[in-house]
Amino acid sequence: MPKQHLELREIKIEEMDQFIKLLNYVFQINVSMNKDRLFINAKSTQFREGTALGWFDKDQLVSQILNLPFQVNIHGEIYEMGGITAVGTFPEYSKHGLMHQLILKSLENMRNEGRSISYLFPYSIPYYRNKGYEIMSDIVEYKMKDTQMPFYENIEGQVRRVSNDHVHLRKIYASYARNTHGTMVRNDIAWNEKFQDSFWEEKFEGSDTHLQAAVYYEPENDAPVGYLFYRIMEENFYVDELVYLTNEARKGLWNFINAHKSMVYHVFGKTGGTEAIAFLMQDSEIKQSLSPYFMARIVDVIPFIEQFPFGKKNFTIELAITDPLALWNQGTFKITSTAGKVTAEKISDTLDEDAVNITIQTMATLMLGYLRPQYLHSIERIVCPSQDRIELLEELIPNNIPSFIDYF
Repeated sequence: MPKQHLELREIKIEEMDQFIKLLNYVFQINVSMNKDRLFINAKSTQFREGTALGWFDKDQLVSQILNLPFQVNIHGEIYEMGGITAVGTFPEYSKHGLMHQLILKSLENMRNEGRSISYLFPYSIPYYRNKGYEIMSDIVEYKMKDTQMPFYENIEGQVRRVSNDHVHLRKIYASYARNTHGTMVRNDIAWNEKFQDSFWEEKFEGSDTHLQAAVYYEPENDAPVGYLFYRIMEENFYVDELVYLTNEARKGLWNFINAHKSMVYHVFGKTGGTEAIAFLMQDSEIKQSLSPYFMARIVDVIPFIEQFPFGKKNFTIELAITDPLALWNQGTFKITSTAGKVTAEKISDTLDEDAVNITIQTMATLMLGYLRPQYLHSIERIVCPSQDRIELLEELIPNNIPSFIDYF
């Protein structure tokens, strides 16, 4: 199919029906199913809030991508992030490099908007690795019997059920996000998206998945310090999101779950991969699984590095970065910090063999702390002739594992 007959441009608001039609086809949407209607409603809302790009064949949309404006916490620094979603191409237009160009154009747009990092939920991890993305967070799913629900004595705070849009929910999450590496700093787009799609509904099609919320309040001053989004269906309790600012709040919210013991047979839950959920249970012989969740990509190396909170005030290091897609990231970069003031510059378009050699995808998982420098070096994802530089990287990168509990 001649590519010269196609046009890449922004999708107009009056063309949103084509955007939805392509999603319907690629994801095999069945609007008679509630979860699919929720999916389409969410993507329609996102279309109005983000930037949608597409390839057109004689005004017919054949391939598309949507970029959403978000913020994330990276080791305590708030970064502007571009979220990628609604990716799809009609099969007859595949294998012509259309999505490759759409991703590149999206990265260029993010760069121009000052977004130095991008997140996405992958439908294919190998595919997005080839585009410079890498795994940055895990998700834990767990299941416990009613007899395994924990109960904690001497918890004096009060849990109160509240509306799903209660102001205290956002207040608690904002404090949590400011202190948790990797997380979304939720704007209205993120809050609206968070519970549009039911995680559990995909597993239990046709069930009534009415979402409810509860907040834990401290006993002394009635301050909100934890919350729970949950569903009760088919005589089971489903934890959508449990966020707490104090250990007492965690215990109080689990006591709230335990109070439903006579109503349910099991608790199903999901949480970020950094949560040692089984260890925290009084009966740790619960079922749980750990899976890769979101992926990240560094969009623009220089501003990303210059904002990064390195672990030393004074250092110099050179990185030789391979990025065949975003060529502005391809080459050897010199990073210098003097009294905590970080500067980065590209000193060559070629890769210096004496520098720390790394791909853009590995750099994402390295800088976000998902895997440590020594391990990445041991599996040859970092190539460096000097062990001293690997040890320097260990000192420079904060020892925080990212947690991400959102979806878009």
